[in-house]
Amino acid sequence: MHQPFFLRDLSVSAIVAGFVAVLVSYASSAVIVFQAADAAGASPAQIGGWLSTLGLGMGVTSLGLSLYYRVPVLTAWSTPGAALLATSLGDYTLAEATGVFMFSGALVLLCGVTGVFARLMSRIPHAIAAAMLGGVLLRFGLDAFAALDDAFILVGAMCAAYLAGRRHWPRYAILGVLATGLAVAGFQGDIDTARATLTLAMPEPVMPRFTPSSLIGVGIPLFVVSMASQNAPGVATLRAAGYTPPISSLIALTGLATLVLAPLGGVSICLAAITAAICMGPEAHPDPNRRYMAAACAGAFYLLAGGFGGSIGTLFDALPSALIVAIAGLALLTTIGGSLHNALRDDSQRDAALVTFLITASGVSLLGVGAAFWGLIGGLLTQGMLAPSRRT
Repeated sequence: MHQPFFLRDLSVSAIVAGFVAVLVSYASSAVIVFQAADAAGASPAQIGGWLSTLGLGMGVTSLGLSLYYRVPVLTAWSTPGAALLATSLGDYTLAEATGVFMFSGALVLLCGVTGVFARLMSRIPHAIAAAMLGGVLLRFGLDAFAALDDAFILVGAMCAAYLAGRRHWPRYAILGVLATGLAVAGFQGDIDTARATLTLAMPEPVMPRFTPSSLIGVGIPLFVVSMASQNAPGVATLRAAGYTPPISSLIALTGLATLVLAPLGGVSICLAAITAAICMGPEAHPDPNRRYMAAACAGAFYLLAGGFGGSIGTLFDALPSALIVAIAGLALLTTIGGSLHNALRDDSQRDAALVTFLITASGVSLLGVGAAFWGLIGGLLTQGMLAPSRRT
């Protein structure tokens, strides 16, 4: 009897990459979801339910889409969107917030069904997409080494483990980094096990309420931010890594997932960029055609995390922040290098790619939209202005 294709393509390195992607996802922005839920007036039990709903939604979409298309498709909540909600929902009820989530999900679904978003993304040059990805990821690489200031022994040991792993067992380098970090942190007494408690949180449905002020004031900005700051970099990440899945279908399905899960606290489910990059590098698997299993494994870990949504915050509170920051940056080093190589190797697009990279890396936020979107706009404008002069 033949094994299913996904079992043949499963590897330890894919499991490790999927775990690290989920670890980074929750560690980097779960607190923002907490803040958004609190701003909406959610109770502590409802906040745990939000995280459970998001974990289950991201798990089903990541696992299902990756196995179906055999491409590393990873989904995530919209971190910029959650940040927007944390500062915008104070004047609205939880029912109105639920209506905002459904409205934004419906607009994303509409974009996917009509194919508008895919047509726009197909016009973005590969070098600019790679530069945007590099700019998004740069902060993680910088933060990993900046953490040496506060935790020199811990981060230094993790860096040494990374170099040793890259030399002797590159596919399992990040596993060695994680094991080293946990061992050193445990030896130093920096893991606060008293904070990690195991609790279950059942999502509580909320009947949505649609009001013009909430839909216009929060719903439309949430849609724009989710598309510009999350889905656009997510698509760019896929294309920069050489994958070409049906973009319209992916956008439509994430919008549908948001629409269905919104009454249970599904703030937004979008294509991931930063964490997806972890599943697309050679550490996940040397063969790009088998890296989809890393995203599928991440989906399985999302499902596990979703079952214990109330425990996620306490789990990461127990680990030293330097450990999380270091493992995120080290896991992305190869992807950062590959992005910069792809962005700058074409002389005709180098200036535009450099502008894209610098704007994105700057972290500038204009009109509530993140730097990735403005980096993309700046790169396209630069390319459009310089390209004619190069043809003469």
